[in-house]
Amino acid sequence: MIPSISHNREDESIKAKAKWFQDLSLEERMELLCFYTDLILQNNPQMGQKKYAQSITGRIQILSKTKR
Repeated sequence: MIPSISHNREDESIKAKAKWFQDLSLEERMELLCFYTDLILQNNPQMGQKKYAQSITGRIQILSKTKR
């Protein structure tokens, strides 16, 4: 990864972030995965011990386009 600073709002869009991530090599993606995993476990060591995730009712809303 080459660190850089940008002041362009377009670099904050989901498409720009997805393109940035896709441009990374597999090694760089794995490095990020390990970094985020370590960060999460440092802040919440029990995170890896939780085995049964439960969905929360009402948290997901499905939107569909109405036909005219």
